[in-house]
Amino acid sequence: MTSLHVDDFDFDLPRELIAQQPPAERGHSRMLTVNRATGALCDARFTDFASMLNPGDLLVLNDSRVIPARLFARRTTARNRQSPSGLIEVLLTEPAAETNHWRALVKPGKKVGIGERLQFLGTSGAIEFEAEVLDRGEFGERLLRFTAVDDFFSTLDRIGHMPLPPYIRRDDATVDRERYQTVFSRERGSVAAPTAGLHFTPQILDALAAKGIDTARITLHVGLGTFAPLRVEKLEDVHLHRERYTLSTAAAESINRAVTNSRRIVAVGTTVVRTLEHCALQAKGNPLQAQGGQTDIFISPGFQFRLVNALLTNFHLPKSSLLMLVSAFAGRENVLAAYRHAVQQGYRFFSYGDCMFLA
Repeated sequence: MTSLHVDDFDFDLPRELIAQQPPAERGHSRMLTVNRATGALCDARFTDFASMLNPGDLLVLNDSRVIPARLFARRTTARNRQSPSGLIEVLLTEPAAETNHWRALVKPGKKVGIGERLQFLGTSGAIEFEAEVLDRGEFGERLLRFTAVDDFFSTLDRIGHMPLPPYIRRDDATVDRERYQTVFSRERGSVAAPTAGLHFTPQILDALAAKGIDTARITLHVGLGTFAPLRVEKLEDVHLHRERYTLSTAAAESINRAVTNSRRIVAVGTTVVRTLEHCALQAKGNPLQAQGGQTDIFISPGFQFRLVNALLTNFHLPKSSLLMLVSAFAGRENVLAAYRHAVQQGYRFFSYGDCMFLA
C-alpha cells in the first residue's frame, strides 16, 4: 500500500465558510449524510437526526466540559509591568501530576523563560493568582506551578476566557460560555469543545430516548492531541499528544450489551471514536472494562474499527488528524468528495459549523 502523506488530506476552503458564530438556535444546523458503502450524499438538517437512527441504537456522547482555559498574565519584571503590551497569553492544556501544576501554551513563547513568574489579574486589576514557569517544551509549551488558592476552578471561571479556536477571528463573548459547551457536559477538563455534541438540545435527546435509542457517556478531555497541527509529512510519522479519558462501568456495560446484541454503536464526535477504539484495543477482543488513563491513538486509513458503526461529526480542518480519522471510517475519496460538495453547497465549517452523519 502506498504511504499516505499529510498533504493527501488537503482541500480548498473559502474563508467565508468558516463559522464565526454559533447557529441562531442550537440544533438547527445543516447535516450532510454520507453512505460509507457507496459514497452517496444527501443534504439534510440536524433536526432529521432522530429519523436516521433505529430503536436499539446506542448513541455514545462525550460529557467533557470546556474550562475557560485562556488567560492573560503580566510578567513580574519591572520592565514588563510598565508596558501595557507586555501581557502574555496562556492557554492551559492539561493538569500535570503534581498539585497546582498545569501544562500550557504560552504566547509569545520566546519571552517567557524558566524561573519567570506570571501574575494573573482579575477584572478589578487585583492579582488573582501567580504561576512560576518550571519547564519549557516545543512550540511554546510550558509547565506552570500556580500558587495555591481556595478554589482554582472558581477563580478560573472569574478571570478565564473560553478558548475559542484561532480560526474564530473574534474575542470570546458571553454567549460562548453556554454555546461552546454541550448541554450534557459534566466533567470539566477540555480546552476545546467536542463539537459534534454542540448540536444537541435537551428536546432532541428526549426525542431520541422516546424512540428507544439508548445513550452512554464517556469522557475524553480535549487537549493538544485533538487540535495541535501536524508537523510531519508522512502519516506513519504522526504522533499525537496524550489526552485523558474515562470509561465508566455503566458505559462499558452498555457498549458490551450493544456488541453482544449486534446493535449499532453511533459515536457523537471523533473524541468518542478515539476513546472507544482505544479501549477496544486495550481489551484485545474481550468485553470492555471500566478504565481511565491517557490515549494518543492516531486513527488513519487502514485502521480496523472494532466498535463504532456510525459517526456524527463536524467538518474538520485540512490536513488534520481528525480529517484522517473520518477518512479512515468512510474512505478518503468519499470524505473528500463530501467536503467538496459541502463547500459547493455553502455548508458552515469547523467548531460552530454544520455536521456530517456517516453510516
